[in-house]
Parts: sequence; C-alpha cells; structure tokens
Amino acid sequence: MNLKKAAIATAIALTSVGLSLSAHAEDKKILLKTPIAFGSHLPALGTPIQWYADHIGQTSGGTVKMKIYEPGKLVNPAEILDAVSTGKVNSGYSTAGYWQGKLPASALFSAVPFGPEAGEYMAWMYFGNGLKLYQEMYDQGGYNVKVLPCAIISPESSGWFRKPIDKPEDLKGLNMRFFGLGASVMEKLGAGTVQLPGGEIFGALEKGAIDASEFSQPAIDERLGFHKVAKYNYFPGWHQQSTIFELLINKDTWNEMSQTQHDAIETTCMASMTYSIAEGEAIQFTAMEKAKQNGVEIRYWSKEMLDLFKKTWLEVVEEKKSEDPFFDKVWTDLSTFRQGYALWQANGFLPRATLE
Repeated sequence: MNLKKAAIATAIALTSVGLSLSAHAEDKKILLKTPIAFGSHLPALGTPIQWYADHIGQTSGGTVKMKIYEPGKLVNPAEILDAVSTGKVNSGYSTAGYWQGKLPASALFSAVPFGPEAGEYMAWMYFGNGLKLYQEMYDQGGYNVKVLPCAIISPESSGWFRKPIDKPEDLKGLNMRFFGLGASVMEKLGAGTVQLPGGEIFGALEKGAIDASEFSQPAIDERLGFHKVAKYNYFPGWHQQSTIFELLINKDTWNEMSQTQHDAIETTCMASMTYSIAEGEAIQFTAMEKAKQNGVEIRYWSKEMLDLFKKTWLEVVEEKKSEDPFFDKVWTDLSTFRQGYALWQANGFLPRATLE
C-alpha cells in the first residue's frame, strides 16, 4: 500500500512538473536589462538584486532572465525611472524616494520618518492599500512602468558627524548629505542638505565639502569608509526606520509576458524581500563593533532631539499635504492603517526596556 501511494504521488509530481514546463515552454523569453542604483557589492542594499538575477531564471522556468548593470554603466541612477518608462531599458532597480522631485508622494513608498518598521510597512503594502496606491502614483504621473517592491531593509544609521550634535543649535549651518523626506526636516532645522550618490560621499566628507552624511546601515556605511573621516555615528535612524526598494518594469514589456511569468517575477520579488531583511539584520552588529574598535563613538539621540525631529517632521507633513493632493491621499491611507496597527503593536511586542 505504501509503495502504491508513493508511486501515485510520484506520478502526480511528475505530471505537475511536466505541465509547468509545458506552460513555460509556450512563453516568449524575456531578458530584463536592469540598471541598478546601488552597487551590487553593497550588502542588503545592492546584493538583493544580484540574488534576484541569480534566481529569476529558475523560478520562471528559464523564460525570464535578468542582466544587471552597475550604477552609471548603462543609465545613471537618477535617470532610471525615465529610462524604464520610455523603453530605453525594460527594467530598473532603485528606491522611489529618488523621484520625489517629480512625484512628491514617491518618498512615502520608500522610507517614512518615524514611519513603519519593516513588518508594518510590508503589512500595509501587501494587505493594505500600499501596492494599489504605489502603482496608481506612477500611472497618474504618466509613467509607463509596472512597480514591484523587491527588497526591504530595517533601520539605517541617523548619520555620521565630524563633531557631536548635542542640541538643536548644533544643526544650524551644518552642510549634510541627506536622503528623502528627512532632508526636509533637517532643512527646517537650519542644516543645508545635498543629495549625493553613495560613491561620492566619502570624498565629499574627506575634503570638507560636507560636514556630515547619512547613507544606509552600518555594514553598508563601513564598506564606504565613513568611519575614517567622521567619528560620531548617531542612532536611531528616525528618518528611515525601514526602506523599500523597487523593481520597475516597462509596461509594454510587462504586458507582453504571460501570467506564469508575472507570477514568477512577483513571487521572486517577495522572496527577495525576505532575503534582504534577513541579510541586513544579520550583519549590522558586527559592523558596529568594528566601528567602535576604529574609534567611532556610537551615540543615541537624546529625547529632546528626537522630539524635535518628530515635531518638525509633522510640520513637513502638513506642508507636503497642502502642496500635493496625492501625497495627502497616501499619507491619510498609511496613517489610517497605522492607527489600527498601533493596537497590535502596543500589546503584541515587548517594550525596549524589557529587552535590555
């Protein structure tokens, strides 16, 4: 009886594989030429898209392949959205916050100051209205792209500073590289901000062109050598409690694909979300220990400073809402979701003091 059941199970499995291969065999083969905004050598920032490229061929039955192009090799990072939309390339990998000059709400799909941590962010994306609004933003903006969340990391460092920041006055006149919505907060507090790609930050710090910089997580910042030129590393990353990265696919290319190819691309992106968050969480403490050995002082913002950042952020929100109706729409939806989630968050998780 056991042998009979085993034979039946094997036959069913082989039939399923055969049907799957048959379905894939009918699909037109697609090569996604994908310029990326972050070097593939950067852990949790660039490595997930390389992992994706290594696996999409298998999950699609060989009908979808991806070739990645390092930053600037095919398309400059700042031009990825336009390049994918116009069909210059058929896909690209970046983070939506880079487009906030064109699409003000885009930063809400990238990283939100005092915003959701990774689990809550994904909950809103996949089971709230996040994904629907994300695509609607690009459609309304006239961009011919299909968007998929394809990686996520947990909190970033709040920045690397040449001198201690003990009080609000210490921010005035500071020239700092800063990303996304958090930059608006720093500007209201008297700092000047610039947007520099990762590869240019070390040189700018070393030459004194900027006084401070935030970029990413400790293990990523270590690769870029910030600890050699700035010795005060601040936490928590109030401006980026989690960050989502997107795979953009030209809509014409997307529409040419079969449902099985769509499923493979979407499922592999969800797997990449798991890969990226796990990799990022596994490597930060080692990098922080090494930074301390290299003379870096790890500092946690005072309550006074965190309260100031939050108060100023809420002022920025009101300004952004009045300037852009779609920003208002997304912010309202995200806030409603978070108000509901707060009941679970307040009761389901141990407070920080209990964990220390």
